[in-house]
Amino acid sequence: MMRMSPADLSPLDASILEFERTWWQSPGPKGQAIRATLDLSPSAYYRRLDALIDRPDVLAADPLLVHRLRRARVARRRVRFEGPTRNRRLR
Repeated sequence: MMRMSPADLSPLDASILEFERTWWQSPGPKGQAIRATLDLSPSAYYRRLDALIDRPDVLAADPLLVHRLRRARVARRRVRFEGPTRNRRLR
């Protein structure tokens, strides 16, 4: 996996991406881990992460992570606007 150089991202942005790669290894709820690890509120974290995954340089540096996060964002938006469906056909 290609990693971005420190000059490409702010230290906080690099920490956010690294946290998103590994947060599931932390014990407890994700929101608590965000506060403890990054000293950010979960809403500030998600705003920053959402902006990061739209950047072409971040996509080039870690395409697997960015594509996974973009798919999750699209799925959340779909549920929010269309509502949950039981038998949604896979596309």
